[in-house]
Amino acid sequence: MPVITVKVFEGGLRKGRTAEMIEGITEAVIPFVGEVVRSNIWVLVDEVKSGSWGTGGKALGLADLRQIQQNAPADQQPFSGR
Repeated sequence: MPVITVKVFEGGLRKGRTAEMIEGITEAVIPFVGEVVRSNIWVLVDEVKSGSWGTGGKALGLADLRQIQQNAPADQQPFSGR
């Protein structure tokens, strides 16, 4: 049984996006594990408090992530989930 954990900032996904993400990740895993495993694929979405993540020794919050996304070159814009 595959278990996939996704960590996002608390409040980082708009309403309804979590369910869409779970469905999309499940679909992405099917080619690797087979259709017969679909009902046993677990996707856990863990919402982490803003400021509880960090990189390079600096705590980051949701506002920091949004700023990083805005500054990314157009061809590297991440999906924001907004």
